[in-house]
Amino acid sequence: MGYRVAVVGATGNVGREMLQTLAERNFPVDEVVALASQRSAGGEVSFGEGEVLKVQSLDQFNFKGIDIVLSSAGAKVSADFAPRAGAAGAVVIDNTSYFRMDPDVPLVVPEVNPQAIAGYKKKNIIANPNCSTIQMVVALKPLHEVAPIKRVVVATYQSVSGAGKDAMDELFNQTRGIYMNAPLDRTKFTKQIAFNCIPHIDVFMDDGYTKEEWKMSVETRKILDPKIKVTATCVRVPVFVSHGEAVNVEFEKPLSADEARAILKAAPGVGVVDHRVDEGYVTQVEAAGEDKVYVSRIRDDATIDNGLSFWVVADNLRKGAALNAVQIAEKLASDYLSGKAAA
Repeated sequence: MGYRVAVVGATGNVGREMLQTLAERNFPVDEVVALASQRSAGGEVSFGEGEVLKVQSLDQFNFKGIDIVLSSAGAKVSADFAPRAGAAGAVVIDNTSYFRMDPDVPLVVPEVNPQAIAGYKKKNIIANPNCSTIQMVVALKPLHEVAPIKRVVVATYQSVSGAGKDAMDELFNQTRGIYMNAPLDRTKFTKQIAFNCIPHIDVFMDDGYTKEEWKMSVETRKILDPKIKVTATCVRVPVFVSHGEAVNVEFEKPLSADEARAILKAAPGVGVVDHRVDEGYVTQVEAAGEDKVYVSRIRDDATIDNGLSFWVVADNLRKGAALNAVQIAEKLASDYLSGKAAA
């Protein structure tokens, strides 16, 4: 027997990717329910080869009998429905920021801290980290196990899909408008995104950092190690899918680029493409549609003791969201809910 799974936000970029990923990875389901807002109810979304699901209204849905919920419908929506779903017996794997720093909610990247899933029983909620945090900690974890990390300085180059479908449309329409000498509409971003970079993701905080930058710092400490210091600059770039990150790491003891390269090659979920020649690295376009976190440009940093720099890129809709959530569901099902499916 399989599980009854609900996907909340099923009509959005990440929700559709969750449905596709569930099907691709043959997650054991008896039933999949597509949920979205009332205005999307009655529409249709695809699941697997040829199966079409009718979208139901989240507001009116009764979660009794649902085993697992994969959610990506916004923080306010999650704040409202996730406790209701959890109280009905479902385990919610939430992709929004709302529960991430709740001490009673595990924040999980399966390649990094799968043991944290055990804490789901406190609220029946598991949080999926921020997309930019996920790909960074997947690369940092195997290095941290060999040489403890003291400090991380990261600059992100984040695609517009991280801001939703409307943001992707804005990039497309602005790009077309530039070539057609037409007025550029700006609704999703604070400045023109076509042929431009915007060093501003999420709201500004009192210390001058944005909330996206704060997320990378606090989430890394919760997932990986509370002693690690992280400073981030998060930038939106005119790319449709996949986030890139330039990462600089200071370790407590020496770790050479060659040693790091060998460690990362053996790490789960990591692909190393690091050739010091033209095209010997992975870019965001090439990572789109891929499940791995790719690491390139690994090199020693001679400006500090025990320093390394490298480039990390991953598909933010897959490993940065949908795939990570499904991987959590797989681990949850195999290690904690297996008796439930067999009952």
